[in-house]
Amino acid sequence: MTLLNPYFGEFGGMYVPQILMPALFELEKNFIAAQKDPNFKKQFDNLLKNYAGRPTPLTFCSNLTRGTKTRIYLKREDLLHGGAHKTNQVLGQAMLAIRMKKREIIAETGAGQHGVAAAIACALLNLKCRIYMGIKDIKRQNANVFRMKLMGAEVISVKNGSGTLKDACNEALRDWSSSYKTSHYMIGTAAGPHPYPTIVREFQKMIGIEAKKQILEQEKRLPDAIIACIGGGSNAIGIFSDFIHDKVNLIGVEPGGYGIHTEKHGAPLTQGRTGIYFGMKSHLMQNKEGQIQESWSISAGLDFPSVGPEHAWLNDIHRAQYVSITDTEAINAFQILCKKEGIIPALESSHALAYALKLMNMYPTKKQTLIVNLSGRGDKDISIINDVLKKKEKDYESISRNI
Repeated sequence: MTLLNPYFGEFGGMYVPQILMPALFELEKNFIAAQKDPNFKKQFDNLLKNYAGRPTPLTFCSNLTRGTKTRIYLKREDLLHGGAHKTNQVLGQAMLAIRMKKREIIAETGAGQHGVAAAIACALLNLKCRIYMGIKDIKRQNANVFRMKLMGAEVISVKNGSGTLKDACNEALRDWSSSYKTSHYMIGTAAGPHPYPTIVREFQKMIGIEAKKQILEQEKRLPDAIIACIGGGSNAIGIFSDFIHDKVNLIGVEPGGYGIHTEKHGAPLTQGRTGIYFGMKSHLMQNKEGQIQESWSISAGLDFPSVGPEHAWLNDIHRAQYVSITDTEAINAFQILCKKEGIIPALESSHALAYALKLMNMYPTKKQTLIVNLSGRGDKDISIINDVLKKKEKDYESISRNI
């Protein structure tokens, strides 16, 4: 029996092979004990401050918003050590692994940011690390693969299925089923079987706590909306968590890919239906026969057919609003932030920024304060953007020649 509620409304649970139940109970028991242990909290806070670089700043976008009544702020998780919010929770999970006397870490990654963060934590705390990554993601995020290897992690290429994050998750779970006595599965997002969604939220909630304190210092009021991209949903649930009981709009932005009316998107909350996947009950992209439908996004970190169960619940009770942004809109936002503010955002975060720009342009005379969670930096996405812009240039030249 679990010690914490494993469900968010009807979503969540522990839909895993029976052999893994003792490992999940052990993890839950140690997580609860760690939360009550002042030494654990002291060590975690020390790592966040003196190793990872917290608190991250809240940056006002003066150039981006000039001439409008909108005030857009960026919560700068891109400035955290490792280049993304992922570093927060892996430090906590690595400390839990040591508490459970497990010296091996299994992880999965899509864009590579969680893989890099896992490799960082393992190097720092002297843990063995093996990371599963889809072969398609390895090709489009090669720089992050190199970074993981530099820090001593073993990167295992997954060639099954579509060669993306969902296939890497399946392989990591399969590995853990046979090695859980000596290894800890370091899930990278607020998804998977209980207690992972709760653990990841608790190890990411400082994003929202800091953002609330910072916006009150700068604006003397709460924002009108918090906007964050949604793949599995860890950065979003991290910044949402301290605003859930406030009168603040919470907006999650799913990857619309080529458009949510095509088959090329990754929007389970707005286009999927309830199902069982990755050890949890949540929204899931499915075909008519109930089989998992492959997701699509230009952003590898958002290319996931399901979503964390707490987001499914927030959507169900209408506490948070979930929308979508296409690849093209995200790329435009990426370029605009680079040119206007000198900040290169991750493609994941560019989805959230694109929706903030949409709100600003729709209501230029409306007074509104928006916080966008800039979940990571975009260095890893430079080659993707370069390829897209070169293709657009070639297409333009081809059209010009045929006129």
